[in-house]
Amino acid sequence: MSEIGTITDERPRAGVAGSLVAQYAKAVLIREVEQRLLDLFAKGELFGTVHTCIGQEWTGVAVAAHLRRGDAVFSNHRCHGHYIALTDDVEGLIAEIMGRQTGVCGGRGGSQHLCAEGFFSNGVQGGMTPVAAGMALALKRSSKDSIAVAFIGDGTLGEGVLYESFNIASRWQLPVLIVLENNLYAQSTFQPQTLAGEILARPAAFGLPTYEANTWQPQDLLNKTGQAVEQVRRTRGPCFLRVDTYRLMAHSKGDDTRDPEEVRRQWQRDPVTVFLESNLDDGARMQRAAQERVAAAVEKARGSPFAAPSAELPANAASQVPQWRSAELPARDRVVNCIHDALRRNMRLDPRIVLIGEDIEGPYGGAFKVTKDLSAEFPGRVLNTPISEAAIVGLGNGLALAGLRPVCEIMFGDFLTLAADQFINHAAKFRYMYNNQVQVSLIVRTPMGGKRGYGATHSQSLEKHFLGLPDTQVLAIHHRFDPGEFYDRLFATVDRPTLVIENKLLYAARVEGRAKQGFALEYSNDSLPTTRMRPEGTTPDLTIVCYGGTLPDVESAVDTLFEEHEIACEVICPMRLYPLNLGPILESVMKSRRLLLVEEGLSFAAFGAEVAAQILEEAPGVVEVMARIGSPEHPIPSCGPLEKELLPGAKHIICRACEMVLTGQPPMDTDGHR
Repeated sequence: MSEIGTITDERPRAGVAGSLVAQYAKAVLIREVEQRLLDLFAKGELFGTVHTCIGQEWTGVAVAAHLRRGDAVFSNHRCHGHYIALTDDVEGLIAEIMGRQTGVCGGRGGSQHLCAEGFFSNGVQGGMTPVAAGMALALKRSSKDSIAVAFIGDGTLGEGVLYESFNIASRWQLPVLIVLENNLYAQSTFQPQTLAGEILARPAAFGLPTYEANTWQPQDLLNKTGQAVEQVRRTRGPCFLRVDTYRLMAHSKGDDTRDPEEVRRQWQRDPVTVFLESNLDDGARMQRAAQERVAAAVEKARGSPFAAPSAELPANAASQVPQWRSAELPARDRVVNCIHDALRRNMRLDPRIVLIGEDIEGPYGGAFKVTKDLSAEFPGRVLNTPISEAAIVGLGNGLALAGLRPVCEIMFGDFLTLAADQFINHAAKFRYMYNNQVQVSLIVRTPMGGKRGYGATHSQSLEKHFLGLPDTQVLAIHHRFDPGEFYDRLFATVDRPTLVIENKLLYAARVEGRAKQGFALEYSNDSLPTTRMRPEGTTPDLTIVCYGGTLPDVESAVDTLFEEHEIACEVICPMRLYPLNLGPILESVMKSRRLLLVEEGLSFAAFGAEVAAQILEEAPGVVEVMARIGSPEHPIPSCGPLEKELLPGAKHIICRACEMVLTGQPPMDTDGHR
């Protein structure tokens, strides 16, 4: 199988050395486990799907034979063989796939999502490669010679994040071994239909040393794998190992469209089959021992309860009645300087904090100069990356799994779409599906918003697409609470993947804690508090809810409404958008009976819509008049005057507030600001 799509007829030698026999026993055990899993699935005792590695067992066996405690392994949807070869945890694996609490992840992860003893798997193709690179970066920072291993399939060669990982691993010389199981099929698609060029030319183009082996020659595979592992361990740099193999069973369960004759020929040359036929006594003993162990594991799992609902999620925040304290603070520095100083202050206190992103090292210091000069003070802890947003957040995931505190900067919030998979399908899922064995203390910070003429792809407010992901939080800073104190509190408490929205226009604004005349400025008792601007001596006519960069426009509108229209507004500005504490908003609305929701992004299915829905659920009928202001359903233009006309501003808020208070309802209009 040295060429794409070629199937050769080499057969392993019948005579095997004693040490090789022991490795064959592992391969036989893996096969017996998976054959029993297919049987259990057919009987309805498993859930979802099962991706077996029958025919490929020797890959996991060969890699595990050369690893040590302290090494980390990252796998994919076809992970059972890798897991058993590394951990020998047959009982935990079977119980996990049967959805039982005695499973390695308490039945939460199932077939594709396993975690134990430095082993991590996830079912998204290629997604674990930057995570493995992040773990390798953490290992390189330590004084140990541990390495990371990432298993991929040949179908993964179509994923861009793989090449982002190759590039960073090579440029930074990270101790990671990429193992390609080249079985010729991506689910049902034959490799020549989708793969251009030579496989080994790809890692070689990034400067990765490469090795080749196959599963039909187990001793040679063991030798080549040992050489690759040793090179990574010795040089502290990356390697790529291509292992030609063949999957004998369907992609999952029974969905196999391959030529039956092709599969039959591969069964005949399969190394485990040949070994069992050529070593009847040893083979029979291995099979019998494996079958007995698997049977016992199944019976034990059947006696365990099914996975339990999570008990760690926060209670409904709507019932959290706020307590308020005065926010009488003197004027402070600009927002950008407050963030910068907080990063410096916390990096001095906590050596686990690592900053990664594009152009963040000195002298440039980031597109908005948040990280200026930090790379000089903290060498090796402020790292310029390529333009690789998925890899940046993936690296952060790996660093977080290693116990570090990564802060990933995405240069423009618009580019979060490129990193969404790593945040949504990896960071947000790890703790739950790994049954609380890990904590992902990841911070992703990014500037959002328009009004700078940057146009349709650099001016959006896309945070709504990241709201509502379990076990994450989305935060938005503003100028009425010291961003430095915000980051101090965040670093002290972060225990989950966190997205921080920093509005572009606010970077230049000064932090101001003094209330405007006629108003009281207050903070709630939350660790990351909600800010309230309350009219003194009167009941508010209108509650305005906003966040982040919309607050200055709201304040300007509130001043005009108060002075020119005698409309008293109470402003509620949360920093924690998700999970949301509805209490401060609900408390205000129950006084004013009118609610105006202001945000810069598109209103459809956005933050304001969620606030409105929660209020209607929590207190039906409490709101007499409600309206939302957001961007129109239109790409953001580069033309400055047109951009300011389309994006929500003070004049839009004033107009809508007057309509709500003076007429009792907001009329429909055509300006896009609903």
